[in-house]
Amino acid sequence: MATTADVMTGVRSDERFFARFAIGLSAFIVLGFAQFGLRGFVDYANAPWWMHVHGAIMISWLAVFCIQATLVAKGNLAQHRKLGWIAAYLAVAVVGMGCFIGVMAIKTHVQPPFFTPPYFLALTQVGAVVFGGLVFAAITRRTQTDYHRRLMAGSLIALTEPALGRWLPMPFMVGWGEWVVLAIQLGFLAIIALHDRKTIGRIHPATATVGAIIAMMHVLVEVAALNPWVSGIAASIARG
Repeated sequence: MATTADVMTGVRSDERFFARFAIGLSAFIVLGFAQFGLRGFVDYANAPWWMHVHGAIMISWLAVFCIQATLVAKGNLAQHRKLGWIAAYLAVAVVGMGCFIGVMAIKTHVQPPFFTPPYFLALTQVGAVVFGGLVFAAITRRTQTDYHRRLMAGSLIALTEPALGRWLPMPFMVGWGEWVVLAIQLGFLAIIALHDRKTIGRIHPATATVGAIIAMMHVLVEVAALNPWVSGIAASIARG
């Protein structure tokens, strides 16, 4: 039978793991964009204002995400709860700007050239909604910390798609790049699944749910991109 000390040790191990996971994956996302600019593929200095706003919101979100995970790992739950309100508002901003830049990129014809307007519209809108849904689910489960941590980690995995689009040679992966991104994201999730098996002896239901949601996100993007209604909206946006 597990003692109270054993349970507490397991909890602390869980908290430390998710803090490291948050920091590591956030660094991966930021470096993805940084190396893309350093390689000369985009001129961030002359980018439209809405891209700078989006970037500032995303950096703020990742910073708060890492701070929140670190506060929990250090046992500072009071400060974690206070900062949670800021995180919630930032999450709304991430969703709003994610949808907005998808539309603006098509309208100003600056979406990646290897994406058709319907595909890019589906990619940005579905991605934003899935991220927001995972964060909302995590907030509703905030008293169940095991669910909360895994759902929040899932929302971070959902955000890796734009970064992966900059790490991978996407122009040479048209038609199957989306599935490579899915495979890598499931690889990130497998790290959590391995942690689950090590700490609780099985894959946590929240981890499995996140995996299903991430997979469905990619399927929905592919299906929506071929939908005549989505194509018509994208064409209308592109015409200005």
